[in-house]
Amino acid sequence: MRYEKIDSQLFISNRERLRALLKPKSIVIVQSNDIIPSNADGALGFRQNNDIFYLTGIDQEESILVLFPDFPDEKFREILLVRETSEHIKVWEGEKLSKQQASEVSGIQKIVWTNNFDATLRKLVFEADQVYLNINEHDGGDWHFESRERRFISEFKHKFPLHKIERLAPLMHQLRVIKQPIEIELIKKAIEISGKGFARLSRYLKPNIAEYELEAELTHEFLMNRSRGHAFAPILASGKSACVLHYVTNNNLCNSDEVILMDFGAEYANYNADITRCLPVNGEFSARQKQVYEAVLRVMKAAKSMLIAGNTMENLRKEVGKIMELELIELGLLNAHEVDKQSEDAHLYKKYFPHGISHHLGLDVHDVGSRYEVFKAGMVFTCEPGIYIPEEKLGIRLENDILITDTGNIDLMADIPIEIKEVEKLMKFND
Repeated sequence: MRYEKIDSQLFISNRERLRALLKPKSIVIVQSNDIIPSNADGALGFRQNNDIFYLTGIDQEESILVLFPDFPDEKFREILLVRETSEHIKVWEGEKLSKQQASEVSGIQKIVWTNNFDATLRKLVFEADQVYLNINEHDGGDWHFESRERRFISEFKHKFPLHKIERLAPLMHQLRVIKQPIEIELIKKAIEISGKGFARLSRYLKPNIAEYELEAELTHEFLMNRSRGHAFAPILASGKSACVLHYVTNNNLCNSDEVILMDFGAEYANYNADITRCLPVNGEFSARQKQVYEAVLRVMKAAKSMLIAGNTMENLRKEVGKIMELELIELGLLNAHEVDKQSEDAHLYKKYFPHGISHHLGLDVHDVGSRYEVFKAGMVFTCEPGIYIPEEKLGIRLENDILITDTGNIDLMADIPIEIKEVEKLMKFND
């Protein structure tokens, strides 16, 4: 892996906390992701299943974790199965993890080759009262995709039809939503790399540069800093394209009088950053651009102050909506009288601010965690208000990543320029 070695104590601790949530006499089985094919003999590459990574640190395909805390023989209470290297694999792909290496990464003592999984499972399964199996239960996930997890669930039900199956996902969400200190450091590293990417973009931005050229510079900076690359498809949207929320074609030229909205993030050790900044292509905001930018920044600061333990996403959304209404009225985009008469189910501000204010961040960019859960210390959220005015070819969104603590919150991106004076100074400095 490109990233530096992670202390195996993180994964040992994660498994200990999971065991505390299990029913007696339970097996947990967690599968790695597939390598997804593209066309002919091509592949889209491999991205590990976040739950098996969270519990083991193993970043390799065809890996399986089996936990059975109450099994009579202690040696079989924690088993990690990894793909065995063959001479053919050595030549075409390079060596896979040895048993010793897998043990060092995960902190698991019993390592078995994956081709022995059926025999291993048969030894354990009839001693269990229930089996925890995993599936993607993110409410934005693709439920139609036939993942390795889905295939295994069908196979398990066929082989062991009388066993009771429990859902692992709710337990993993409960654990993963509270970030451990090592996880926070990994997120900070992803943020640090993202900050370097923003600084690089500010150096290269100029009139008539193509958005894809900026994407190339961003990719360069990420890879040079041990990132695998982008946490998600980067948005480099100049002018009217900034009003398309998920614009990723990045194929237009940046005109001198435009603002470019840049929403991106580096991935580091499977953990992600998510940042949005806006820069004037010619180095200085116009009066109107400043007016809209400052409005978004005020909303962001107000929203950030509400990302505290004890609050909820629903309350945050409602309060930010009220603040955004006032800003849009001040900008001449909404009429105060019409706002007073609006339906509670059809807020007028949604025309100019149609997306949410925040989401969980971690191993997934839109990380697991219930939108109905009370905010707790250790949660990491984005804070990302925006105002989009297609008729003015102007879209402004600002986004930082926020860690909730027992005494308030910490802006993990506080060192990355965001005030207008800072941004314009940064661009002048790079002339």
